[in-house]
Amino acid sequence: MSEKTITLESINPVDILGVNNKNIELLKHFFLKLKIISRGEEIKIIGDEEEIFIFEKKFQFILTHFEKFGKINENDIIEILENGDFVINKEQNNDILVHGRNGLIIKARTPNQIKMVEACNKNDLVFAIGPAGTGKTYTAVALAVRALKNKEIKRIVLTRPAVEAGENLGFLPGDLRDKLDPYLQPLYDALRDMIPTQKLLSYWEDGTIEIAPLAFMRGRTLDHAFVILDEAQNATEGQLKMFLTRMGKSAKFIVTGDITQIDLPRNQSSGLIQASKILQGVNDLSFVFLDAKDIIRHKLVTKIINAYEANDKK
Repeated sequence: MSEKTITLESINPVDILGVNNKNIELLKHFFLKLKIISRGEEIKIIGDEEEIFIFEKKFQFILTHFEKFGKINENDIIEILENGDFVINKEQNNDILVHGRNGLIIKARTPNQIKMVEACNKNDLVFAIGPAGTGKTYTAVALAVRALKNKEIKRIVLTRPAVEAGENLGFLPGDLRDKLDPYLQPLYDALRDMIPTQKLLSYWEDGTIEIAPLAFMRGRTLDHAFVILDEAQNATEGQLKMFLTRMGKSAKFIVTGDITQIDLPRNQSSGLIQASKILQGVNDLSFVFLDAKDIIRHKLVTKIINAYEANDKK
């Protein structure tokens, strides 16, 4: 007789085992030769070594399904127990970037968002430039989460110029993450849509998802990482050049920004505007320009942006 203990790390046991361990009963029915005991975050399996091996393999498919789709029900578990990972593979859809929390399906929804996805698939550096509400940041985060779930990269790095604090965050209360929270809130909101809460907290704690102010990126080499620079219009020319040269092997970079909302002092030029001019002819990177047609917020946002653009032309 052999014994094995599986610990559900960074996962709410109820999400996998069901209310009142209902899903454990399915496992017991399928593995009649095993004794299966569930206590809190631990599942103890006792029985023949070969049967335990098969159980572990099936249970890993269950965990993979939950990680990929953010949910699992009795029918999913039954199909996995009977057919292995077939249920996981058959539900894949090339249009879907991430299965978020509570069954939320996240995918590119406009022509230019689709261009972003295609550009990221082909190139390791993508610039996504467009007005507020066009989904450039949300799509970038979805691409990063997809890469992490598919084990294409080892970590996600989120950065943003803290212009309002002059990149000098020392006077703000709390630790580094507390200081940056107000500036990175759109990125947090997107991550919360896409990753279960406990898993996200675990990623914060072990550094799988990292936040860093743009000024702190100097001197680093970012390898096996998906890196997003948000609000890049507020990076100076020197800062953006510094950021782009942090790219290490097997890294993906997405730079997002809105050149109509620059908050830099008048004596400083936007690095994003400069980059959009001097890097246009460089191979193996892409520029995607989003516009009012890509806005998926309230219909008034489109009208507001169109009004401001018309005024600028005057």
